[in-house]
Amino acid sequence: MTGFDLSAILKDPAYVAMLVHGVEMTFVIFVGSWILAIGLAITLLSIRFSPFRFGEPIVAAYVSYHRNVPTLVQLMLWYFGIFNLLPNGLTAWLSAHNAETIFAVIGLGLCQAAYFSEDLRSGLRSVSPGQMEAATALGHAYLSAMRFVILPQGIRNALPPLINHSVSLFKNSSLAIIIGAPELTHAVKEIENLSFRTFEIYLIGTVLYLFFSLLIMGVGAYLSLRADPVRSARA
Repeated sequence: MTGFDLSAILKDPAYVAMLVHGVEMTFVIFVGSWILAIGLAITLLSIRFSPFRFGEPIVAAYVSYHRNVPTLVQLMLWYFGIFNLLPNGLTAWLSAHNAETIFAVIGLGLCQAAYFSEDLRSGLRSVSPGQMEAATALGHAYLSAMRFVILPQGIRNALPPLINHSVSLFKNSSLAIIIGAPELTHAVKEIENLSFRTFEIYLIGTVLYLFFSLLIMGVGAYLSLRADPVRSARA
């Protein structure tokens, strides 16, 4: 088989269906792990800012582990290690409900939570202490000041790194191929094996990842603009 021919991939309904399914599963993994990550990140942040200091070293250890162990290794630990330690009934249920995707969501979500929590923490720490003093002077209690004054500014400050790490999370969804999750990279590899059109299918996969990464960055830039009242007014 010689010559460059994208139509050999794009005009084959079976290959297109595999690509569409791969994109769908990539977004299932991305959205699921993002929701898990942001929810856990807020929980970690709450523990870190709570008056009970015993939680600080626990959160620090959690963040250190997930930021220093490769994501690929973490995924393999979850699927090839922890999965096999679960009760037989639970492993059977997971196997019948796409265990590879479930563990990809868990592994990526737990890992990304460490990065999100640090992004949010940095955003809150960048808010001037005078903001809390001013809110208190205006009659706000601590919780009210956090809700209406500190948190909005902290989240706005944290948006750029949160967006960057969200794009990284989307790209890291391709690591789920190592545990057999049927995402986009897995679909690309399967089509290569069937069509022998290596350059064409990897080019298509590259373009798809680039397009969706830029789309996520564009949405993030729009949210950043809307969150900044000064820039929003100028726009």
